[in-house]
Amino acid sequence: MSRSGVSGVLQRVSFGVFAAVGLVIISGAVALVLADPGTRIAPALVGALCVAALEMAWVRVGSVPHRTPTISVSVLAVPALAPILPSEAIVGVVMFGILVALLVESRRISVSVYSAGLAGAGCTVYFLIDLLLTRTGVAMLPAVAASSIGYVVFVLALEVLRLRLIDAPAERGGRPLLSPVRVGALLASVAVLTMFSAQWALIGLPTPGDGRTPLETSIGTLLGSFTVALVVIVLRSMWDSRRRLIGLVDGSSILSTTRSVESLAESLCNAAASAVGVQSIAVQAGPAEPGAIGVPVTFTPGELRFLVARRDPMDGAFSSLDQRALQALATTAELAVQARQNVAGLTIKANTDPLTGLPNYGAFQEALDTINGNRSDAEAIAVLFIDLDEFKRLNDTHGHQVGDVVLQVVGQRMRQAVRPHDVVARVGGDEFVIVLTRLTAIAEAADLAEIILAAATLPVSIGELTITPRLSIGLAFSAMVETDVAELVLDADQSMLAVKKARRRSTPDAANSIHVTGHRSSQFNATVARVIDDNELDLAFQPIVSLVTGKIWAFEALLRYVDPKFGAIAPPDLVQKAKSIGRFDLLTRQIATKAMLAAAEFRLVEPAIVCMAINVDAEQISQERLGGFFEELNLQYSEISLCLELNERSAVQVSVQIRVQANRLRDLGILIALDDYGSEDSSVDSLVRVPMDILKIDRSLVDDLGDIRQREVLTALQNFGDNLEYSMIVEGVENEEMAGQLARLGIRSAQGFHFGVPQGFTETVDRLDEFGARAVLPAPTAAVTFS
Repeated sequence: MSRSGVSGVLQRVSFGVFAAVGLVIISGAVALVLADPGTRIAPALVGALCVAALEMAWVRVGSVPHRTPTISVSVLAVPALAPILPSEAIVGVVMFGILVALLVESRRISVSVYSAGLAGAGCTVYFLIDLLLTRTGVAMLPAVAASSIGYVVFVLALEVLRLRLIDAPAERGGRPLLSPVRVGALLASVAVLTMFSAQWALIGLPTPGDGRTPLETSIGTLLGSFTVALVVIVLRSMWDSRRRLIGLVDGSSILSTTRSVESLAESLCNAAASAVGVQSIAVQAGPAEPGAIGVPVTFTPGELRFLVARRDPMDGAFSSLDQRALQALATTAELAVQARQNVAGLTIKANTDPLTGLPNYGAFQEALDTINGNRSDAEAIAVLFIDLDEFKRLNDTHGHQVGDVVLQVVGQRMRQAVRPHDVVARVGGDEFVIVLTRLTAIAEAADLAEIILAAATLPVSIGELTITPRLSIGLAFSAMVETDVAELVLDADQSMLAVKKARRRSTPDAANSIHVTGHRSSQFNATVARVIDDNELDLAFQPIVSLVTGKIWAFEALLRYVDPKFGAIAPPDLVQKAKSIGRFDLLTRQIATKAMLAAAEFRLVEPAIVCMAINVDAEQISQERLGGFFEELNLQYSEISLCLELNERSAVQVSVQIRVQANRLRDLGILIALDDYGSEDSSVDSLVRVPMDILKIDRSLVDDLGDIRQREVLTALQNFGDNLEYSMIVEGVENEEMAGQLARLGIRSAQGFHFGVPQGFTETVDRLDEFGARAVLPAPTAAVTFS
């Protein structure tokens, strides 16, 4: 026989035995009470009431609520009844009180009979121990204490045995069934309280007045125990209400944010367990069995399930409030599922092409951004831009219904031809886009494109009509994460148009349906990474002149690179790409090193050259990034002033730490300049908060010096600089007239094509060698320079 079968037999046997014994004992107790009604009826009734209250005021002897044993301390009423009732009657009163209390609470006769029988057996043990100790000469109070401990140990042992036999599922987190601390505290408390009860029942309660009879004293003691039990019951009820409320609030919050149906069922069980207090809980196919509570719940339309909570029969019955809490959480879960399904349905509808069922353009863009942003450096992707050729003619010849069928068939064929992690979308009337992911080489992408093409161009039969689709496919391959993934789509589109153009012109490539491009962005990334790693970037130098002396006193180093394939690459593109591939600080190191070395050579030719300016972002001057490097470079070239031009866009919200670092570098002799002031991102706040030695005025503030407002602004900024002890350099000076106007306004330094275009190192040395620090070159030489 299985363990569960043995458990069932033992439960039925124990029920029968306890029921028979209980009937006999309670009947005998009634007879004994009626034998002396004047003395015994009142304490018997009060005793039964007290026992009922003590039964409801049970205590837990394990540390895990509802998953470890509980025990009632009905034995506290026994010493109070002992002076009035015979022991056999006391046992009957205890059993009767427990029986009535549990019938009212749980409405389960089996639980009531078992609990009454268990308490009756415990009381029998109590009286046997008391008799044995009394006969051996032990004093009354120690004997009562020992007897009450014997009662608790006996009842607890039988409860542990029962739990072991039924083997009910209960997760206790590795903690033991019984808590030694709780058991010890229970035994000590019961021993002390029963001694007090026995003492008060014998000599009277410690209250004013005297002359009370033993009957009055016993009833008073019972009423005292009854009051204590009621207080415990009220406190537990308040605690249960608080726990239930917290569980409902927390559970509702969790359920509203849970996503999948599987996790929702688990979250619902956890929330209900917290709110109700259970031994075990599950979402199951059938309703709750007797003694458990359950509510119907529907996660999937048409599939009714039940949330069922269970407790050990001896662990307090579920209340109507528990049932309502369970129902509230189940309803919350159903509403969460319904809301999620509604949102999901709307989202799918909004992101799906209604004709083909494929993602639409918006969904494609979102998917591409996600794929590009989350891929590793080792994972390549490709975009296929696909056009259904001569689709307008197909619609005009055979009607839009035929065209719609062709689009549907071609779309489904492409979806079936790709891999599960690829994306197929319809982005226009006759245009599709496919994102191929997890690629390693461009050849792999081309092979997949051929497979897709072969599948999509099979003949389509529509009634008696057979149509063979013809596609033009442009493929753009990307080996690295894109900074602007839209460029990848544009390249694929342009590649597709190349196929169409070849067909219209009947070029040798006209037979090809797929045109493959490596996509500039991925190659561009690799190119920039390579030239920075190999330190191949060049510098050009533009003079900064004094309008007072007409001499060059500094140069600004500007980045230059001409790629054999891409041609001249704009410095902003180089800088942006260096940032995106994590090489910006390395690039800045290389520029600063080359610039200061060039400045030292310039100074050997022309001693008037005392400063070299380089462009940096404000965050780069921090000690953690390039601050220490700039300090070392400044020491290495002590005769040349290193000027760090902070782009104003990077200095708009400069931190306190950066301001402190800027002042530190200035104290070491490094100049700080605020560049591009007057551009669209400029802020007056920058003038106040950015520590600087030089303010560089953007060309946008001097493009029309005939405007008095520009002249007034420049004058005010110059005066502002004089007061705050910083110099001002005006950029974008294109001719002699601008230079003269600036000089008359009191501007002392300038930079622009009037004084020379940026030139390489050799050209700059030749200029200094021939003309020295002269700011403006003679006209013939200038003409050659600007050609």
